Amino acid sequence: MANDDEIQIEPVSSVMKVFAILSALSTQKSLGVTELSRLSMTSKSTVYRFLQTMKMLGYVRQEGDTDKYSLTLKLFEVGAKALEYSDLVEIAEPHMNRIGETTHEALHLGIRDADNIVYVFKVDAQYNLRMQSRIGRRNPLYSTAIGKVLLAEKPEQEVREILANTEFLPSTTNTHKDAASLIAELAIVREQGFGEDVEEQEEGLRCVAAPIYDRFGNVIAGMSLSYPTLRHSDEDKLKYIEMLQESCKKVSDQLGYRSQQ
Repeated sequence: MANDDEIQIEPVSSVMKVFAILSALSTQKSLGVTELSRLSMTSKSTVYRFLQTMKMLGYVRQEGDTDKYSLTLKLFEVGAKALEYSDLVEIAEPHMNRIGETTHEALHLGIRDADNIVYVFKVDAQYNLRMQSRIGRRNPLYSTAIGKVLLAEKPEQEVREILANTEFLPSTTNTHKDAASLIAELAIVREQGFGEDVEEQEEGLRCVAAPIYDRFGNVIAGMSLSYPTLRHSDEDKLKYIEMLQESCKKVSDQLGYRSQQ
């Protein structure tokens, strides 16, 4: 019976071959299957299969009806996103820590992935009552303050496309039941410049969030502050929103965003 190391040899070998092909393509405008086979030291039939998969995924393109292939910009886009989000966390962290020290409440930094948000950084509350959250956790766009700021400035048609296959599951009685009700709230979010979750994701928990912009003026992330309803006051909420908006503006500026206002 094969041990774990033996089981892992073939997948690792395949990945190494794929990256050998990508590396070879990065050195030339285009290369044929025979050349790629030689450069990657892989059989032509295997190279062809890998190329067809990479073509289907959008990482390479075929030159007409020839057997030559070239890289698309998708790898650049993936790398640029990784760099952007790496910078995002590094820039946002001190601002979030400062707000956490002032308020003692939990803060999250989230980005969109399909119809979910993904937490990429968090600051725990300093109280005994804490949220059950973690970096890498996903939550729906429709029931989170971060999700709302990520959607608010997108055209309505794009929002509907993003949510086309979303099942609106009622986490609480306050959760949006469909795209129409969420879209109606997004107009308010866009106008006021912040999103709010009033016990929509979790009973007894409120959350406010502000948007973070990239250098092109796109909302790429949201920064939120969460707190239990037992500690809620309208005065505190306004202070939280002001702190979030101020910090998000500074983060956006550091990412290269320049407001037109």
